[in-house]
Amino acid sequence: MNTANRKPLPGTNLDYFDTRSAVDAIEPGAYAKLPYTSRVLAENLVRRCDPATLTDSLKQLIERKQDLDFPWYPARVVCHDILGQTALVDLAGLRDAIADMGGDPSKVNPVVPTQLIVDHSLSVECGGFDPDAFAKNRAIEDRRNEDRFHFIEWTKTAFKNVDVIPAGNGIMHQINLEKMSPVIQARDGVAFPDTCVGTDSHTPHVDALGVIAIGVGGLEAETVMLGRASMMRLPDIIGVELTGKRQPGITATDIVLALTEFLRKERVVSAYLEFFGEGADDLSIGDRATISNMTPEYGATAGMFYIDNQTLDYLRLTGRDDAQVELVEIYAKETGLWSESLKTAVYPRVLTFDLSAVGRNMAGPSNPHARVATADLAAKGISGAWEEVEGEMPDGAVIIAAITSCTNTSNPRNTVAAGLLARKALEFGLVRKPWVKSSFAPGSKAAELYLQEAGVLTDLEQLGFGIVAFACTTCNGMSGALDPVIQQEIIDRDLYATAVLSGNRNFDGRIHPYAKQAFLASPPLVVAYAIAGTIRFDIEKDVLGVHEGKEIRLKDIWPSDAEIDALVAKSVKPEQFRKVYIPMFDLGKVEEAASPLYDWRPMSTYIRRPPYWDTTGVGALAANPRTLTGMRPLAVLPDNITTDHLSPSNAIMMNSAAGEYLHKMGLPEEDFNSYATHRGDHLTAMRATFANPQLVNEMAVVDGQVKKGSLTRVEPEGKVTRMWEAIETYMDRKQPLIIIAGADYGQGSSRDWAAKGVRLAGVEAIVAEGFERIHRTNLIGMGVLPLEFKAGQNRKTLNIDGTEVFDVIGTPTPRATMTLVIHRKDGERVEVPVTCRLDTAEEVLIYEAGGVLQRFAQDFLEGAVA
Repeated sequence: MNTANRKPLPGTNLDYFDTRSAVDAIEPGAYAKLPYTSRVLAENLVRRCDPATLTDSLKQLIERKQDLDFPWYPARVVCHDILGQTALVDLAGLRDAIADMGGDPSKVNPVVPTQLIVDHSLSVECGGFDPDAFAKNRAIEDRRNEDRFHFIEWTKTAFKNVDVIPAGNGIMHQINLEKMSPVIQARDGVAFPDTCVGTDSHTPHVDALGVIAIGVGGLEAETVMLGRASMMRLPDIIGVELTGKRQPGITATDIVLALTEFLRKERVVSAYLEFFGEGADDLSIGDRATISNMTPEYGATAGMFYIDNQTLDYLRLTGRDDAQVELVEIYAKETGLWSESLKTAVYPRVLTFDLSAVGRNMAGPSNPHARVATADLAAKGISGAWEEVEGEMPDGAVIIAAITSCTNTSNPRNTVAAGLLARKALEFGLVRKPWVKSSFAPGSKAAELYLQEAGVLTDLEQLGFGIVAFACTTCNGMSGALDPVIQQEIIDRDLYATAVLSGNRNFDGRIHPYAKQAFLASPPLVVAYAIAGTIRFDIEKDVLGVHEGKEIRLKDIWPSDAEIDALVAKSVKPEQFRKVYIPMFDLGKVEEAASPLYDWRPMSTYIRRPPYWDTTGVGALAANPRTLTGMRPLAVLPDNITTDHLSPSNAIMMNSAAGEYLHKMGLPEEDFNSYATHRGDHLTAMRATFANPQLVNEMAVVDGQVKKGSLTRVEPEGKVTRMWEAIETYMDRKQPLIIIAGADYGQGSSRDWAAKGVRLAGVEAIVAEGFERIHRTNLIGMGVLPLEFKAGQNRKTLNIDGTEVFDVIGTPTPRATMTLVIHRKDGERVEVPVTCRLDTAEEVLIYEAGGVLQRFAQDFLEGAVA
């Protein structure tokens, strides 16, 4: 830590780093023009940067240059159990590698405080119409995940700086918002802004508090855990002015879905957005968090709000100490992070969005940015004529209706609105349709307390929306099994079945294998669709039921803003949050593990020693040194390929490659669990690569048509086969592979196995029209070279059909132009310029080492051997 610019913070016994003086010393008056993001990044530099390079790094921020790297040291790392566990599995494997080389494995520890919350392991096997659903689902979760939870408990005792919040306590982002983030840190006598990275793309949830928190893959999180700087360049910082006020009856969900559509069209990919204006001032932290949470859905890296009185009110509401609230106010006002101080900030680009123009809407049927107004459902062909036949499910049947996800359940206004709608529906005798699997999985135990206080939890329960979990469930594809009778009817009649959920993701194949498509909606709208029972129902116009001769429509049961706001004000209290979080974070003294090395269970299908340092190697990672020559395509893919296509997270079916493997390993089908939960075992996780049944691989041509599914074509034979069989064939041949793709490759969740899987399959390079930020860094972290087509060129203009063989020529340097050589089947050779998407010098070093794990191993082993 530098000592220059360190001064006493007025009104406290802490010091702070006077970033304003440091910046203005370089260019007088420059600090006042900096956006919020730049001010926080500048403080990090002043406090942590090498004094020899500090001036040059600050000039980058002042002059808004984006051509040089500078270091960023996040204050902490937050993880959910899937990526957090796999990161710690990697570190446990690294300890083994160091021990094998004669080093001290106990020295491998996270340096930065790391918080792991077990929230991604529960499947909704019992719906919310079962009064014992929570206990039953938790018991199933513990049984299925015994191997994983054993390892996670070991990490708590074996690694320093790791805190674990066990299963059943909530979703990491909501806990981060309501408890973990102090907004302003105080360590070693110094106050500074809280910053964090999280192993989930929705980590920006806490940006609503003015905290720079971004989602990263597990591999990048490991870099930060081990105390290394996260090298970055100044991002595009875009101001988003929110004007107007929401119309009556409009929820934060409606606003964020409209914003997501707007911002996607404005191409804000990888940017840091800063929301400001009178509209932003008027939004509660709950509303702001709903907007910040969906940052990855509109393609940005961060969705920032400033610190203001709303921030302080929220900290008090959620039970933070008075002294901490006072510190946040003092620090923000002293250092220019308070809202009033940001009025002089200058943005290179400003977008304007009118909140008053937002109507009630949904998103679907396949993407969170595909907004559709509920008034336009018929015109869009979503709702329409449908026939109700006694004893049969209708076309478009809603088989899953879930109030789920941190996006909405962290906003008391949204959940209270759902409860009030349920109450009014019951007054009119309305009920959930019997084929709808309904559930309520709030991300915080505090939600249960304030809904009980409000008296609406019983109303939700009566309509089938009892609490099934405090975890990330349906939104993450953990929607559980359907009633076998319902499932069979879907199969027999080939029904178009759907899901409606209050989450942030609705990609094809994500929510449930038998839900062909899914729609995002506000919590009260989810309840309404459970009553309607089909997406073909025109939710604004059609009749939900008849009560005492009166036709009941949505407008008759939709609660007023005054009703919602009064009940929120009356029912949500600081003592509820204290009651939940004080015991949750009273972690006590943890006994140290007997050994720094994990005792791997040889027959586990959940936790297995990772292969990244084995000399023999597993799969193609170590067996085939990269040559970037003679590569055959594993897949030729369209636009908008998501990480769910690359490595799905939902339930494992018996007829899948992973299901067949688990069956062979003796696991009963009812305990196959999800793909996500098996990512600590590479032998299972490899079989998830491209396992999504909704995958469209343009190489899988059958009878002249592209066939949807986990399929590809083995070349040169030209045989279409299941993806896993093709991967095995190519691994046996030691055949290097390449993937050709369209725009926005790698959207969605920040799962490292979307990169690990393709690398283990033998993929050396991916050429796409564009990459989503987190997935690109994960590819580099696994030693896969991301290459980008130049404007105007793509797989179609080059007539790529998968019969080709590819080479890549050139030296990988940041943003260099390299050459993609296409060898066609007829002997023609075509050379195509492509951009190397190694964007920083640090990324080049990681790629050259073979990946971030290999780089760790090299550095640690060199230190150990020395």
